[in-house]
Amino acid sequence: MYLAINIIGLLIFLAIGWIFSKDRKAINWKAVLIMVVFNLVLAWFLTSFPIGRMIVKGAAAGFDQLVQVAYEGIAFAFPSMVKVKQMDFFFSVLMPILLIVPLFDILTYIGILPWFIKLIGRGLSWLTGQPKFESFFAVEMMFLGNTEALAVSSLQLKQMSKERNLTLAMMSMSCVTASIIGSYTLMMPAQFILTAVPVNVVNALIVTAMLNPVSVPKEEDTIATMHSAVAEEAGDVEADGKKEPFFSFLGDSILGAGKLILIICANVVAFVALAAMIDKLLGAIYPWLSLEHILGIIMFPFAWLMGLPVDDAFKFAQYMGTKLVTNEFVVMGEVTKTIRTAAFSDHFRAVLTVFVTSFANFSTVGMIIGCFKGIVNKEKNSLISKNVGYMLISGILVSLLSAAMVGIFVW
Repeated sequence: MYLAINIIGLLIFLAIGWIFSKDRKAINWKAVLIMVVFNLVLAWFLTSFPIGRMIVKGAAAGFDQLVQVAYEGIAFAFPSMVKVKQMDFFFSVLMPILLIVPLFDILTYIGILPWFIKLIGRGLSWLTGQPKFESFFAVEMMFLGNTEALAVSSLQLKQMSKERNLTLAMMSMSCVTASIIGSYTLMMPAQFILTAVPVNVVNALIVTAMLNPVSVPKEEDTIATMHSAVAEEAGDVEADGKKEPFFSFLGDSILGAGKLILIICANVVAFVALAAMIDKLLGAIYPWLSLEHILGIIMFPFAWLMGLPVDDAFKFAQYMGTKLVTNEFVVMGEVTKTIRTAAFSDHFRAVLTVFVTSFANFSTVGMIIGCFKGIVNKEKNSLISKNVGYMLISGILVSLLSAAMVGIFVW
């Protein structure tokens, strides 16, 4: 019965995309169907086939080794914080970013990562029938993050129509960045984190193809020449086109990683404190009233459609709501000690992990709008600012679709 509800939920989430579409007649249903089937096969392959599980476990082991290497560096500076029974969140989850971000930046600097992104993006465009740059951007976000991918793509954004810019803004709600995946895998089941990442990529294309269908003429379906992510963000491309010296570039990358750690830490502390303050105020009005209860009631229908029993659905709905109004780290921090225990069924564990593996929350909207303001003209930015609701719907739908697709194959 619960499997049937999960399948019905998936169909309802797709129907929501159709209901809120800006132009239902313009939806390319053939492309949508191809992408849905492909994503279901991908989720099935990564969760149910020995080879698929081996790939996911291999990737998870790779990230684990990266984190263990990072701990060596952390232990050199803070030995009393690493070699302990229970490491603090800041040192166990955030500090490894100081290694992982520069590592991905080095791969960008030497040209390996941009080549890999373009290869996958072109293959995805050929398979799904979506415009080349939208497919390229979906993959780019998976490695670089939303604001970083937008910064790297500034030349393309200026050349594209305002409607296609809106598509990219909506897609930006659904990404993660490879440099933070290592932190995620320390807090949640790594196999579902790494399954969610590629599934999110395709679902971002599916949702935007339905919510904001845009016809792209063949002559406009091109990819502009891009600078590297590091060069674009840090201004490392000199007037004569030469790269910044490697160690100067590496120093900037490490400083950027340090800033990212502080930003994440500040956000987590602030959001947890704000949520606690709201709970205090609500509790003063009525003892049982809390932010989690309110969010649980609002999100319950969507949680139940994941194929969960009523009690589990209400609990899941609370986590969903908390993630949307705060961020994924807050939810991961709440469940990290129990997510791998018998307190969670395999299905619950899978759908929760996949749902929270994205940047889809209210604060991300401001980051994306701010990024576009610094890149595109007023007309394009105005259209994006007027469609904040569509950006939120896009991010939520992608998370729901990904969780539902993976949930079908994990019980």
